[in-house]
Amino acid sequence: MAKGSMPVLVGVGQSMSQWDGSTGADGAPSPLSLAADASKAALKDAGISASEIDAITFVRIFEDSVPNAPHPHGHNTNLPGTLARELGARPSKLIYSDVGGQSPQALANEMASRIHAGEFDVALVAGSEANRASKGARKHGVMIDWADDSPLEYEDRGLGGQMISRSEIKHGIVAPAYFYALFENAIAGREGRTRSEQRQAMSRLFQPFTKVAASNPYAQFPQERSVDFLATPSPKNYEFADPFLKWHIAQDAVNQGGAILLMSEEKADALGVPTSQRVYLHGAGEAGDDFISERPRLDGSWAMKQAIGRALDQAGKSAGDMAAFDLYSCFPCAVFSSTQELGIDPFTDDRPLTLTGGLPFFGGAGNNYSMHGIASMAEWLRDNSGAFGLVLANGGWMTKEAVGVWSTARSEAFTPVEKMAKPTDKVVLDAAPQSGAVETYTVIHGRNGPAQGVIFGRTESDARFLAKASPEALQVLREEESPIGRQVSVQQDGEVNTFHFV
Repeated sequence: MAKGSMPVLVGVGQSMSQWDGSTGADGAPSPLSLAADASKAALKDAGISASEIDAITFVRIFEDSVPNAPHPHGHNTNLPGTLARELGARPSKLIYSDVGGQSPQALANEMASRIHAGEFDVALVAGSEANRASKGARKHGVMIDWADDSPLEYEDRGLGGQMISRSEIKHGIVAPAYFYALFENAIAGREGRTRSEQRQAMSRLFQPFTKVAASNPYAQFPQERSVDFLATPSPKNYEFADPFLKWHIAQDAVNQGGAILLMSEEKADALGVPTSQRVYLHGAGEAGDDFISERPRLDGSWAMKQAIGRALDQAGKSAGDMAAFDLYSCFPCAVFSSTQELGIDPFTDDRPLTLTGGLPFFGGAGNNYSMHGIASMAEWLRDNSGAFGLVLANGGWMTKEAVGVWSTARSEAFTPVEKMAKPTDKVVLDAAPQSGAVETYTVIHGRNGPAQGVIFGRTESDARFLAKASPEALQVLREEESPIGRQVSVQQDGEVNTFHFV
């Protein structure tokens, strides 16, 4: 293991199953089986044996990402160790990642840096989700067993930092769609769009993603959908959190696995890995942001700006030099925000913004989606030799970002990823405001229609506050015209604010 080695991606693999319990237990996948299948494909792609692997990192699965979450099919308490067993690998290092969709690219950045430092020669980064199997098994009363363990020691990085504040929880902002709806409506307000106009813009953005998914053999939902379908509320595309309809949202009912294999260039030479297989990490960037209620800006992402800028600067490239992107697309605002920071128009730029089909249509494989983005990017770059591509991986609510700039063109030098950037500016929060103006908002829908409204507001002194809608205010939030900028009065009941329009 030579210090200063050039790291290179040499193998990629993906797996997918449509099993949903409706045909009985035969063929039921598990997180382990999906990751193992993808890892075996990556090894085959590279043309090497699992015995060469020095390190295995496994992206944290959904059931292990929420405190005290149940394990209805039994608990695999050592996914990295059991993956090593399934592959016949004997790694010296096993890692189970922390929470966040940034993990695949962040782990690729880390493993590349550690290969460069001489810690490892060969590192496998793998992950999976089997939420579709879990939901289907419970729906159809099918017994499946995921319980497993391994005696191998591994590094468990835990849940990571808290991403929701007490005040956000108290005001009902507890699900990803609710956070992202606040961003989405802030963007709509900036652009002067009504609810319907924003839904049209989101649907125009995502319609080409459905085309990509429709032709992707690993997509969980491979169907092209029209702008009209995506923009129109219907039983198959119901309202969830304004302005989102179902198909504007990442779909987590997936059975998908992905893996990438990185090694030192010297090891690739020794093992005879063809140069045509090799994809280089030219630049990497990472950034993390504060609680959403503390961020000065809600119509974009400071963390995306920092991570993208760092990766491009490290690569010595600009957004204009990128021939393709796989931009995290859990919600339209994530794509709007990243394209804004890249300085490109998502409606007129003819470069691909996704190589998979995106999280609503390819499938939102929990923390592991961007493993598929990296794998798809590597395959695309092999077919477009010398071109450059950028992968943006996102965790939380634009809370943690990791970016990689990749190319088959050999790097002249490798620079390890910098320490994650952190913001220094925060807004002032007013826990007991009396009045102010709406900054952004959403309406959360239940089975019986609109159930709750919430706003971020600004006082006359420009402090921010959170407030729930009164019944009368909820009806106003449902009007076609945006309420952003309208004045409200606010009352307190303990830690919860309630607002009325004035």
